Amino acid sequence: MFKKLAIVRWSLFVGLIFSLLYAGFGIYYKQHFLNFTWEIDKKTPVWTIEANLKFKPVSENVEIVFSRPIVDGTFKILDENTIAKGNYTVQKKDRTIKLVGKNLKKTQNVYYRILLYDTVDAKKAKKENNPPKIVEPLFDDETMMIAKELLQVAKKEEGDNAQKIIALLNNEEATELVQSFLPKRTKLKEKAEKIVDLLALENIPARVIRGVHLVEGKKSVTADVMIEAYNLNEKKWYVYNIETGKTGLPADFIVFQKGNASLVDVIGGGDSSIKYSVLKSLNSSFSMAKHRSKNADIENFFSYSVYNLPLEQQNALKWLMVFPLAILVVVILRNVIGIKTMGTFTPMLISMALVETGFLKGLICFSIVVGVGLFIRMCLSRLNLLLVPRISAVVVFVILLIQIFAILGYQFDWQVASSALFFPIIIIAWVIERGSIIWEEEGFKNAFKEMLYSLFAAIVIYFVIVNESIRHITFAFNELNVVILFLIMLLGIYTGYRLTELKRFAPLVKSKKKLKKTNKRGGNV
Repeated sequence: MFKKLAIVRWSLFVGLIFSLLYAGFGIYYKQHFLNFTWEIDKKTPVWTIEANLKFKPVSENVEIVFSRPIVDGTFKILDENTIAKGNYTVQKKDRTIKLVGKNLKKTQNVYYRILLYDTVDAKKAKKENNPPKIVEPLFDDETMMIAKELLQVAKKEEGDNAQKIIALLNNEEATELVQSFLPKRTKLKEKAEKIVDLLALENIPARVIRGVHLVEGKKSVTADVMIEAYNLNEKKWYVYNIETGKTGLPADFIVFQKGNASLVDVIGGGDSSIKYSVLKSLNSSFSMAKHRSKNADIENFFSYSVYNLPLEQQNALKWLMVFPLAILVVVILRNVIGIKTMGTFTPMLISMALVETGFLKGLICFSIVVGVGLFIRMCLSRLNLLLVPRISAVVVFVILLIQIFAILGYQFDWQVASSALFFPIIIIAWVIERGSIIWEEEGFKNAFKEMLYSLFAAIVIYFVIVNESIRHITFAFNELNVVILFLIMLLGIYTGYRLTELKRFAPLVKSKKKLKKTNKRGGNV
């Protein structure tokens, strides 16, 4: 028998080890691929960028080509679409979206919209072994002389070549030489092009990049401008802010265009203008998990997970997933601590009712209903009824009692009385019947203790299942329930003393110590 118990213990211990490995892998996988977190309020920002193109058709056929954002390694695309009234066809390519319109007459408003999420670190320089060819600027003799002189002055500034040129052109105390090359009211795009030209004279490949800063609530703005310069030694592209000279692509910057490409081309239309708007929204990790699974090529696996169910069912499962932890609490209270409760799951059901009623109101209501029910059960015991009719009669009395509480609660606006409706009738009837039997067989003291311990266990479980963080963890990382399963089974073969039994057997330990002392004294004599 002991050999068989040892085999079971080792088997369950091995199962616990494997369950811990499985849970650890599952948690890592969900954190890495689905971006699940331990934080309950963690939200995923979803950025909506909308480009609004306005133009007048000047021919029967119009072609519009939008530059799509370059989000490789920076963001992930949640959704992408175009909105246009009229006879349009849409063609989606790698770097562009093309719209072809026919028989357009009125001024047109065409919208290109893209939703992005999950930003990553994009500040690192990007390697490219084959840099573009340097295009020498087409300066006249006078401008060329000024440009070369500026490059000599720029060498006194700090930083690399690009930063030196940017610092010189942004100097508030600019000399007449700088102003003659770059007037103060020059637009940012023209300024960026001038910097690229100066870098070309230094044999450094560079290009203008345009995009949008992700600023919440940003409306009707033109594209932001930065530059990229190529480091010949490192064979990497570095992004520069043309106003500050700082390197690195900001995490909130979405690139739409590089080099000589256009943000938008309109063929067959005139008076065109484009404006950008930015909107930020917050989505939960669970609602975004399906989209992340597509990017991670695990969509088929995700389709069979609980996170793909409708939200109503997910909310129900969120409560269900926390029950194994509540059951573990009951097992620890009964098998390790030694608390006697009225059944294994009665405390858990009471705690569920307390969640619906509210903690304090539920305790008061439960105590009153059970107290009155015990009095009724004591009266019924004198009739010597059989077990089934007796329990049935108690159930009927409990129903009538709850009905009276509900009426009184409505008439006198007693929320405590109204909360009686949320208690499971069968459970209350069972508690009353169980308490009365213990009262008859073991006395009022033991019955009161068992009911008190059941209520104590229900209170402990209540504070476990009502905690939103615990419910979030058990639902998001439900692999932990397998670990809880093996812990419960290991506690099922626990044969040691319970904590309450240590007090019970304390006199035996004391008498054993006294006996040893007496034997020692007798031996010395």
